[in-house]
Amino acid sequence: MSRKRRSFMSEQLKNELAKDLGFYDTVQREGWGGIKAKDAGNMVKRAIQLAEEAAAKQFT
Repeated sequence: MSRKRRSFMSEQLKNELAKDLGFYDTVQREGWGGIKAKDAGNMVKRAIQLAEEAAAKQFT
């Protein structure tokens, strides 16, 4: 039984984060499956950081 993965980040956000973190060229060549686990983790950390900053601005 296959399950469809639901993405929590838009493609645009993922691409921007990959560019900022320096592995967008790998994504273009190999797709998202080609990035290192460390890069994926750093991307998630950065997305969380951006969300926390946005939430802090909203409540100040």
